[in-house]
Amino acid sequence: MTTSLEAEAARLRLPPGFQVRAFDSVGSTNDEAKALSRSGAPEGTVVWARRQDSGRGRRGRAWTSPEGNLYSTTILRPGLPPAQAAQVSFVAALAIAETAESVLPDPSGVRCKWPNDVLVHDRKLSGILLESEPAADGRVAWVVLGVGINLRHFPVTADYGATSLIAEGAPSMGPGALLEVYADHLARWYGRWRAHGFAPVREAWLSRAKGLGGPILVRLADRTIPGTFADLDSDGVLLLDPTDGGPRQRIAAGDVFFAPPSAS
Repeated sequence: MTTSLEAEAARLRLPPGFQVRAFDSVGSTNDEAKALSRSGAPEGTVVWARRQDSGRGRRGRAWTSPEGNLYSTTILRPGLPPAQAAQVSFVAALAIAETAESVLPDPSGVRCKWPNDVLVHDRKLSGILLESEPAADGRVAWVVLGVGINLRHFPVTADYGATSLIAEGAPSMGPGALLEVYADHLARWYGRWRAHGFAPVREAWLSRAKGLGGPILVRLADRTIPGTFADLDSDGVLLLDPTDGGPRQRIAAGDVFFAPPSAS
């Protein structure tokens, strides 16, 4: 039986090549998209759900998924080596940032935080989770781009401040309307990245970068390094000038803080 969300999905105005598979509830939109990817679903297939029962973020962290926010995963097939395919996280961050800028009364508060957060007035708005599977030639067979955008609700946690578009003054809208805006920005930035490489993505991301040129702490698996956020390298790696005067470091993965992290 067709659900109301499927009926709404059929009416969405999406970019060419995008198609939606809608669910009232799933464990994880990424898990649904991975299954579809393995069965040959084309690039541009979007899994959209009202809620997730087992949503997750980076490094397996739980992602709270109450009804009213946007939960979607887009299947992409860039046909690139894994390191290049990982740049999709910056593409997604720009799409989310521009989505927020287009609906908020004060777009100046939107910032990108390395590696893939989008902030509004220093509070986290969204989550991005990339997952992929290798092809026989060493490239990725597919990438699933999971994105959660806080539209109406946001978690209250001790680890970071969060917010939602409605809390920041966006006009009342449903997740479907927000998906239309986000998909449009994603399609344009994905097209630019595929046509011109990472350079235009890097430039646009740096123009919104939180903390560029200032002091940060980078928490790695085994240590925390204080230093200055010097730049974003040509491949998306963070360049850190350590406070102790040591050589510039390339940070491929880690968590960035602008104040000492809590002991919890």
